[in-house]
Amino acid sequence: MELRNIAIIAHVDHGKTTLVDEMLKQSGVYREGQASVERAMDSNDIERERGITILAKCTSVEWQGARINIVDTPGHADFGGEVERILSMVDGVVLLVDAAEGPMPQTKFVTAKALALGLRPIVVLNKVDKSDAEPDRALNECFDLFANLGADDDQLDFPHLYASGRSGWADAELDGPRKDLTDLFNLIMKHVPAPSVQTDTETPFRMLATTLGRDNFLGRFLTGRVESGRLKPGQMIKAIGRDGKLIESFRATKILAFRGLGQTPVDEAVAGDIVAIAGMTKATVADTLCDLVVTEAIQSKPIDPPTISVNFGINDSPLAGRDGDKVQSRVIRDRLMREAEGNVAIKIEDTPGGESFIVSGRGELQMGVLIENMRREGFELSISRPQVLFREIDGVRNEPIEEVTIDVDDEYTGAVIEKLTQRKGDLAEMKPGGVGKTRIIAHVPSRGLIGYHGEFLTDTRGTGVLNRVFHEWAPYKGQIQGRRQGVLISMEDGVTVAYALWNLQDRGRFFIGVQEQVYQGMIIGEHNRPNDLEVNPLKGKKLTNMRASGKDEAVVLTTPSRFSLEEAIAYIDNDELVEVTPRHVRLRKRHLDSIERKRQAKSAD
Repeated sequence: MELRNIAIIAHVDHGKTTLVDEMLKQSGVYREGQASVERAMDSNDIERERGITILAKCTSVEWQGARINIVDTPGHADFGGEVERILSMVDGVVLLVDAAEGPMPQTKFVTAKALALGLRPIVVLNKVDKSDAEPDRALNECFDLFANLGADDDQLDFPHLYASGRSGWADAELDGPRKDLTDLFNLIMKHVPAPSVQTDTETPFRMLATTLGRDNFLGRFLTGRVESGRLKPGQMIKAIGRDGKLIESFRATKILAFRGLGQTPVDEAVAGDIVAIAGMTKATVADTLCDLVVTEAIQSKPIDPPTISVNFGINDSPLAGRDGDKVQSRVIRDRLMREAEGNVAIKIEDTPGGESFIVSGRGELQMGVLIENMRREGFELSISRPQVLFREIDGVRNEPIEEVTIDVDDEYTGAVIEKLTQRKGDLAEMKPGGVGKTRIIAHVPSRGLIGYHGEFLTDTRGTGVLNRVFHEWAPYKGQIQGRRQGVLISMEDGVTVAYALWNLQDRGRFFIGVQEQVYQGMIIGEHNRPNDLEVNPLKGKKLTNMRASGKDEAVVLTTPSRFSLEEAIAYIDNDELVEVTPRHVRLRKRHLDSIERKRQAKSAD
């Protein structure tokens, strides 16, 4: 059977997963009348809740006697490590571009990786049925982008299709029949080469592991593309590291191939196919699984280094251990190590005391998803403010700079540019972005963007769209002013009282409501002024048996501001922590005792 391996790459929300849905439907994966779900590839809970793809996943469809393996990839730059890994498994990419927005930052990031590997892209201009679609402009911008990224002549001579993923059609002409995806399938078969692998049976088996998975019944399994030879279940193979050293020898207990939405056991893995192999205990991502006679490892591409780090510690607040059951540092460490094993974009370091761990990754969203997964598993954690990782280049301290692309209504451009300038951003480009909109492209230090997204949405009344992607390393740009407001800190342990909060309302806005558990050192609100203020939210009204001449005033409280996990992490300062439990997200000071806080502040000065 003929094989084709493709990856679908695009910016966030340009319609990758929706297009895969339609490809599955039209290739006959579903029986007639079978219930199908939207965004079938987004399988885990967080993906479905947020409407984003986090993990790269594989599926396959059959088309006119040939098998097409399709890898659906995430669109956020934070999960770029996923995309970088799986590009080594495929022989071609389908680049999806929104006909209204054109190529966006993330499009640029993944396309650069694909072009560097020599892959020839197929450009699909999606959402051409939208009222503001400009497919010709988007196509010209794609060509310019390819040229800027150093594409060769074959890559620049790319075929293109006009499509609507939601409606399930793709045509070679803009005014085509708009019926189905036949043109897309035919173009994949014609344009994407068959896997360039050694198919003869005499060649020993070799495969580069690209993703790690776990199953309650099978244990660990590694997915990748078979580079040469064949493999049958029960055969002895070995795993070797990048340096060619033996990691372990094991028996391949199960071979799973991707058929439609599921994984099906197969009797043989053939060269060129994408399969998952179970049976190993130590082998991991970027290792080579091969026959016992092979001595050389398959070279894997190095991936981009992390840019931010967050400190994961045990929850040592007075309310620790009430919600979660996994509170020990040992258990937290095991879970983080397990994550780092499968996710190569994350690095874990121990701290001297052993009570906390430094987790380095690509961005706040990636960290937020990891913390969210852990709290759902029953972990309790204390999380520090994200820190940017610096790098010494030629004896000069360098920091990561991100390219920020902002689409915003014309009336808010002044406020946005002002904020970016305060954060040491350099304006690179500013142009009209459609009716009443402006597109701003700026280069801003990663430090300046931590915690900016919430403020940006406030400044643009929720209408702005901000996209960011790593741009370059540049010399340190100096101090960036952080949060201007101080915080309100509880000075007592106990349960909050409406009367106390009502009396304190003039001091600032609250993050907590009535009848909530608080403790000394916990942050309960934002102060109106730049300094921190200790307040007592437990102070009730003193009642006597004397009748008062005036009527009691009605206690009317303003609704507290509730932070999501990412917002809380972005909000805190360097001397503060976020307490994360399965049921609560609380803000607190690093040192709960006020005398200790003053001592630390004095020694810092």
